[in-house]
Amino acid sequence: MDMEVSAPRCLLWSNDKPTALDDYASEAPRWCTGCGDLAILAAVQRLCRDQQLAQEKMVFVSGIGCSSRFPHYVNSYGFHGLHGRALPVAEGIKIKRPDLHVFVNTGDGDCCSIGAAHWIHAIRYNMNLTVLLHDNAIYGLTKKQVSPTSPKGLASNTTPRGAYLDGLNPMETTLGVTNVSFAAQVVDWVPGLLYDVISRAFHHQGLSFIRVLQRCPEFLPDYFNPWMDDPEQLLVLTHDNGIQLGADLSRIYRQQQTHDPSDINRARELASITDRIPVGILYRNENVPCYEDVITSQGLFTPEVVGNNVEAELDRFTVWPAP
Repeated sequence: MDMEVSAPRCLLWSNDKPTALDDYASEAPRWCTGCGDLAILAAVQRLCRDQQLAQEKMVFVSGIGCSSRFPHYVNSYGFHGLHGRALPVAEGIKIKRPDLHVFVNTGDGDCCSIGAAHWIHAIRYNMNLTVLLHDNAIYGLTKKQVSPTSPKGLASNTTPRGAYLDGLNPMETTLGVTNVSFAAQVVDWVPGLLYDVISRAFHHQGLSFIRVLQRCPEFLPDYFNPWMDDPEQLLVLTHDNGIQLGADLSRIYRQQQTHDPSDINRARELASITDRIPVGILYRNENVPCYEDVITSQGLFTPEVVGNNVEAELDRFTVWPAP
């Protein structure tokens, strides 16, 4: 007798049938109309389709915030975690299942405030993760509080007279951490460039950190207008080993500069400029070892070692019956 077996769609995926874009879509996104998160989601789903990634071989991990609803909207495995804790969860998944493609979606508050310590050490450990920082310069989910990347003077519900401090520059911070291996910056309103940068990041062996400057139409509707309305305000970094604009985008974004992404000193200089927004790959170093490869090669993380350590830890708290 035939039996019907119920299982999640991602577990029924077959290599015999090419996956379409809709196969990577889950429930309808609940972001505001015009939210930059929608552009990021579209670029990631397109990447999954183009690479024909098996849905059961992907995990999307997030913390708390508007951006952190991302795992709900991709038809694959996901983990919606605690505020600021997306990176340690993702690292745990990767170290136990190195065969999985692990993506991290985190916001400017989630990553750069409560999660700052995890952010710094995740870069230092350089595990093979694709990290997308959704930076809209405001706390959106909790309704317009100043965030670590908010500019000085920004009026919010927590700073009605304007933010007192200059905003944190995530690119400067990332490029100052030991073992950084990939750092890129892009904007959500240039979808072709957004896709190209995420694709390059995905193929990098190590932690890829991509800051996406994204719009918040609800609380900062005009914040990015000076850069959106004037293409000359974007400085596109191009290189044979980086990003190359097509003819159509080159006609619009004429401010281009050849930048060797292996030059970390120049990358740091570019990250600090304030008159324009540098977009593209600022830095890439394929020679930085991944933490999971280091500990495996040294025999520090094998099933036997882990099993023995767990047993030893349990023995510390075991109450043995009296003889």
